[in-house]
Amino acid sequence: MSNYFRPRRSMLYVPGCNRRYLEKAKTLRVDSVILDLGDPILIDAKDESRNNVVDFLEQNAYGKREVVVRVNDFDSPWGTNDIKAVAKLNADAILFPNIESRDDVLIAIDTLDKAGGKDTPVMVMIESPKAVLHAEEIASASERIACMILATSDLISQLHARTTQSRIAVLHSLSVVILAARAYGLGVVDGIHSNLKDTDAFEYACRIGRDMGFDGKSLVHPDQLPYANDAYTPKFSEVRNAREIITALAKANASGRGTVVVNDRLVEHHHVNAAKRLLDLFEMIEELDHD
Repeated sequence: MSNYFRPRRSMLYVPGCNRRYLEKAKTLRVDSVILDLGDPILIDAKDESRNNVVDFLEQNAYGKREVVVRVNDFDSPWGTNDIKAVAKLNADAILFPNIESRDDVLIAIDTLDKAGGKDTPVMVMIESPKAVLHAEEIASASERIACMILATSDLISQLHARTTQSRIAVLHSLSVVILAARAYGLGVVDGIHSNLKDTDAFEYACRIGRDMGFDGKSLVHPDQLPYANDAYTPKFSEVRNAREIITALAKANASGRGTVVVNDRLVEHHHVNAAKRLLDLFEMIEELDHD
């Protein structure tokens, strides 16, 4: 299991230009806050946003929540300065946008290291067709990568596709990125749902993503938090079943059998590994939710 394994049921983008939102995020039931310096920030507010994020990082006031900073692109006037400003602070990870190749990952890490963030984990945004096609190359580029985050809105635009409840336009792309992330032991988080009023579609998207294998969903509004957290929290029946699997197979192995039937399903060793992961995740979530 990766050293970066932790709950990421909900990852909320918080615009660096809005101090009220940055303050409010300290109180939200969210697993990860992404302090955002990137594309959604107007050009005139870029410097102010960076100063705000530095201030809030120095406060170290987000408790047990994972704190991630999304910086601007390297080819923008702000990307390198963003990294220099936050590299030595206490962010849990730096999120790099528009990553499309192994070289992009290595350049990002080298820039972060030179700015003083040598031990800081990184996250990468997958937001283009080229990035999806190079997902394995990106995932294998460095052990510093903690998580791959989809930017499905950008991807749909570049595919010239349409947003539908079934998500048919991006299902293949999502699966490719999930495969790459899991092959190299990385976290992987679904993209945003931009229709803030359609909670039924958002909840449905969360459950599709969960069933596909995502760890959670990135969000743009606090109202979406309960739905994402609920979808990606193991249910008590799943926790009970996981414990039964571990106990039953241990007893079966002790008696010389390599398999056992639990709740009408054949159980083998790989089911135990999955059960242990689920229990570890559940315990971490319990700790977060009772903070």
